Amino acid sequence: MSVVLRRLLVHEVRALYSLVLWLLRRRHGVGRGAFAAVYTGPQTAMMWGFVFVSVIETVALAVLIPWPLVHAVVLVVDVYGIVLLLALHASCVTRPHVVGADGSLRIRYGALFDLRIAAGDVVRARVERRYPEGRLVQHCDGDAGGTLDVVVAGQTTVAVELARPVGFVRPLGRRGSASTVRFHADDPGAVVAALTRVRTAPSVDPGPPR
Repeated sequence: MSVVLRRLLVHEVRALYSLVLWLLRRRHGVGRGAFAAVYTGPQTAMMWGFVFVSVIETVALAVLIPWPLVHAVVLVVDVYGIVLLLALHASCVTRPHVVGADGSLRIRYGALFDLRIAAGDVVRARVERRYPEGRLVQHCDGDAGGTLDVVVAGQTTVAVELARPVGFVRPLGRRGSASTVRFHADDPGAVVAALTRVRTAPSVDPGPPR
């Protein structure tokens, strides 16, 4: 089995698991004291539009196809396609970006992309709205260590500068590294505030040992 096919199967299984989490109203990977940043706002209407069109297509084909065997095969394929669309949306809902209690940052897009950044690697964060065109995950090499864009519905809203290039894995397995990461959050100000608050919080002096 090729690496690409294996990764696609893993993404599919994780998405279907996310559908279960969504039905149970649970989230994945959000620990105690962490801040969860949702990012599904710009794509929700589009996703439900795809589901609606798929349902209409399934009903229409069920009426138009006269051959029982072909009808059954097409019905199974169409219904599974609708389930996968719902699973993709569920994976984005249940797997938000996460600012950890220790100042670490986890940037995700559903079950397709997951980047963990240690607290010590985060230098600064700011609200920065951009509209890159192209793929979900875009990487640009540069003299400053490279830039990574994790795009949702054609936009990013938060930019994070890192102390060093951090490695990442694209959805289909290609690897890269970047020292600036841009991603979308529905409330970018809250993400920046959470990262800033953790980094600037005064340390607590434990006092002399007893």
